[in-house]
Amino acid sequence: MAGKIGAGAALARLDDWRAGDGERDTICKTYKFADFKTAWAFMSGCALKAEAMDHHPEWFNVYNRVEVTLTTHDVDGVSDKDVTLGVFMDTLAAKLA
Repeated sequence: MAGKIGAGAALARLDDWRAGDGERDTICKTYKFADFKTAWAFMSGCALKAEAMDHHPEWFNVYNRVEVTLTTHDVDGVSDKDVTLGVFMDTLAAKLA
């Protein structure tokens, strides 16, 4: 099981992410792509990685925009799992840009 590191420690290791606005310990990022097809390709790639990690994002999609919130429910906050998935998402988004 991953240990809680908190949003501040995670944000120090990620680019352009922010702390969540709610009462929960979360990190968030909004990705914008050229079109819906590319946004869907991003979500599909992330879904495969998330499933392999058994660590699933909270996300919302409208056309070319994907809003992501990461937290680790097992530790009630942000963990290294969130950083790992966040880095994967950033890398995939850059490849699809």
